[in-house]
Amino acid sequence: MIKNILLLLTLAISLGACQSNTKTEKEELNQILNDWHLAASHADIDAYFSALSKDAVYIGTDASERWTKREFYNFCAPYFEKGKAWDFKAFDRKIYFSEDGKTAWFNELLNTWMGVCRASGVLQHKEGQWKISHYQLSVTVKNEHMKQFLEIK
Repeated sequence: MIKNILLLLTLAISLGACQSNTKTEKEELNQILNDWHLAASHADIDAYFSALSKDAVYIGTDASERWTKREFYNFCAPYFEKGKAWDFKAFDRKIYFSEDGKTAWFNELLNTWMGVCRASGVLQHKEGQWKISHYQLSVTVKNEHMKQFLEIK
């Protein structure tokens, strides 16, 4: 009886620790992504690009915008040098983890100068830190405006 109680207690503590760890990881990734967006709004190119992995890919809203980290840096540098880049504010973000906890993916809604946008991405835990390895930004179009959108397109 005592063994069963101790086993249940140990299990409950372990599950609580796992949930706490997941919450902590989510909080850490939320902070990384929030800081990344903030770095753009402050035109802090070093902070912005240090959040990206070496092999990161950024996909923008235009079909031609698929950049490696170096290509994206070259595109962004003139904006950052002017002291003004963009100011995206996430207001709805969902984060998910792989079973081994080394990969996370997310989707988020953002308030931007283009209106509400949606983004999704992947972060990987390598060499003791999380880095953004993939980010895709898209413009949202309400279904009731799709016909007008298609006429413009």
